[in-house]
Amino acid sequence: MIEKHVEDWKPIIHRVIESKAEEFRLFGYGDVTAETVWNCLLVKVWRKEKIMKLHEVVEDVFHLSGHLYMSYITMETYQSDDLMASIAAVTDL
Repeated sequence: MIEKHVEDWKPIIHRVIESKAEEFRLFGYGDVTAETVWNCLLVKVWRKEKIMKLHEVVEDVFHLSGHLYMSYITMETYQSDDLMASIAAVTDL
């Protein structure tokens, strides 16, 4: 089996990622996009191992839990809020 960087598999599995985003929307997770699902996988699932086989990447997409996704979104929101607070603090000087 061929191993590639996960970014190289993205165009091939785009429909799988879109399917996972749709699944999360059906479960009521709000405005889930394929891009946020992909970013969650990059940050939470593939943070160490990024050279993988196609079936491993697809398996990780299918096994992405709503809990892990919400954990990712929560951290992104906190980081975004911290950034906005920092920008506001600097511009108020």
